[in-house]
Order: sequence, then C-alpha cells, then structure tokens
Amino acid sequence: MTGDIGAAADIAKGALVGRALEPKAGDAHGAHTGNGPEGALCLNCGTRLLGEHCHACGQSAHVHRSLDGIGHEIAHGVFHFEGKIWRTLPLLILHPGMLTRRYVNGERARFVSPLALFLFTVFLMFATIGAVGGEMTKDFLQDKHSGKTSDYAHEAAKARVALDRIEAQKAAAVKAGATYSGASIAALDQQASALRTTVRALGVAADMQNGVAYGTVVDLGDFQTGWERLDHGIAKANGNPGLMLYKLQTSAYKYSWGLIPLSVPFMALLFLWRRQHHLYDHAIFVTYSLAFMMLLTIVLIVAGVIGVAEGWIVMAAICVPPVHMFAQLRGAYELRKRSAAWRTVALLTFAFTTLLAFIVLLLLHGLTD
Repeated sequence: MTGDIGAAADIAKGALVGRALEPKAGDAHGAHTGNGPEGALCLNCGTRLLGEHCHACGQSAHVHRSLDGIGHEIAHGVFHFEGKIWRTLPLLILHPGMLTRRYVNGERARFVSPLALFLFTVFLMFATIGAVGGEMTKDFLQDKHSGKTSDYAHEAAKARVALDRIEAQKAAAVKAGATYSGASIAALDQQASALRTTVRALGVAADMQNGVAYGTVVDLGDFQTGWERLDHGIAKANGNPGLMLYKLQTSAYKYSWGLIPLSVPFMALLFLWRRQHHLYDHAIFVTYSLAFMMLLTIVLIVAGVIGVAEGWIVMAAICVPPVHMFAQLRGAYELRKRSAAWRTVALLTFAFTTLLAFIVLLLLHGLTD
C-alpha cells in the first residue's frame, strides 16, 4: 500500500512538473470571458487588461481562491497533462522523426515540449519501478502460504544434497588412487565450488525472506585506489550494500536529466559536416528519444507483471530501440535509408557508451557522497 501511494504521488508530481513547464497548453480559451470589469488591472504584473488574459504576462483575468480550484488543477495536471499529451504520444511512438522535425521547425504550441515529456516519463518510470518492483520483491521474498517451506529452502536443500554427492565422489576417487590434479577431480572441484556458491546465495535469500539480517552480500573488494573518499565509500558499500543500492537508485532518479548533455555531443558527431543542424536540434532529438525509451521500459515492466512471455519481452527490448532510432533519424533529419541505417548503428554504440558513462558517474557519486 505504501508503494502504491508513493507511486501515485510520483505520477502526480511528474504531471504537475510537466504542467509547470507547459503552463498555457490546453487551456480552453474563452472559459473566463466576462470575468472582471473592463479596464481592470492584472493581479500578477499590474498591466491593464484588454481581454480574458493579460497580454503582458499571460495570466488569466479570473483567479480562483477556492479548494475546488486547487483540486481541479491537480486533476487537470494528472489526467489531462494540458491536452497536448494525446497529440504528442501517438507521434512519438509511430512517427518520432516527424514530431522532432515539426517541433524544431516551430510547431511548439501543439505538442508537449521534450523536457516536460522527459520529466513526466522519468517520474512515471520510477513510480512504476517503485510500485511494481516493490510488490514483486515483496512477493518474491515472502511466502504467502503459512506453514509452507520457502522455495529458497527447498532449492538450498537440493543443492546441499548435490554437493554432498559430489564430495563423496571426490573422496572415493582420491581413495582409489587418482591424482588430485587429474581432469576428473578438477571437474568435481569445479562442480563443488559452483554448488557451494549456490548454497550460500540461496541461504542469503532465505535469511532475507525470514527477516534475518545478513552480512555483506555485495562485495566490492578490499582494493585501495589511493583516493581517500572513494576508498571510504567502497568500505561503506561493503558494509551496507542495501544502502548503496538505494543511493544509486535515488541518484539515477535525481540525475537522469544528465543523459541529455551526455548524449548531445555524440549526436553532433553524426552530423559534423551538416551545418544546417544545430545543437538545439540534437538536444530535441535526444530528449524525445529518451522519453520514448523510458515509456518502453514502463511497458516492458508491466508486460512482465501481467505474464507476457519472457521471450517476447526480450525481443521487444532488443528490436524496438533500433527501429525507433532509425525512424526518428530518418524523419527528423530527412535522411535516406542507407544514411539513416549507418547512423542508427553508430547511435546505438554511442547510446551504450553514454549509458555506461552515466552508470560510472552514478557509482562515483554514490561512493564518494
């Protein structure tokens, strides 16, 4: 229940942030006709009003002071997102290149701005992860049937039986005079080592299921970098890996916008010899593309929850991004198929590089903070 409330709050927050960035979009012009006397002053900037909105600052002549009005704003922000979301999403999904080109060429009032849409999808994605992921973890770690031994315990018992059998075979081979360095003994050693790791991992999971505090599960090693803050962070992460993972998730949520400035230079490299395309154009492309990828992540998470076959989810995760990038490149920059194809391959490489750099920066921030 707590996860659901938090998820709903994140969705509402994302919608309201988007509304703040798109303050006038979707307002029904004429809704406030007749409010306020002719020649009244704007309550925001003091300019004399000539109509239902101030021509200087854009504020409506009618200003509500009721709880009803607040409720309407929240509901409007969450459920309508100023109306433009329904014109933007179909183009983002089916014709991303057309959307990018039209926005860059000046059609701004018809569509949700890339940054507003990006922020909304960030909030929505992490809200989905918090709600769905939290429930999945809860169901995964807790057995709802009272008195039933957990699956972890069953699997751990099976692994222990297999380990005992392997060790018995090894002892019999040694007694029979086989050399310890022989291939058969080495194979038995490898199997035994793998089974010990399995038993330990299942034991950790079973302890977590039963609410038992366990020691270090994630071990970043005892190496020293010479950077005092980083070494201290590694030691803390080894001591409390759960806190480290929480900090990483929080940092990813807070600094997801950093993917945009990290990606724009790579986009500029793809069009280095085309002077008609500017950094602004690439920033719009990147922001819309990232918003789509986050929506895709949400869809794949939900698909996994409702029971869609894992193979279909993996196939979608592999195939959809390059197809969408190709379509967006071709439409936004009006490229030929061959030109868009090689740029798609390069863009996929750049995207992986950017994501890797983002993860490294998150790790460094989490370990040194």
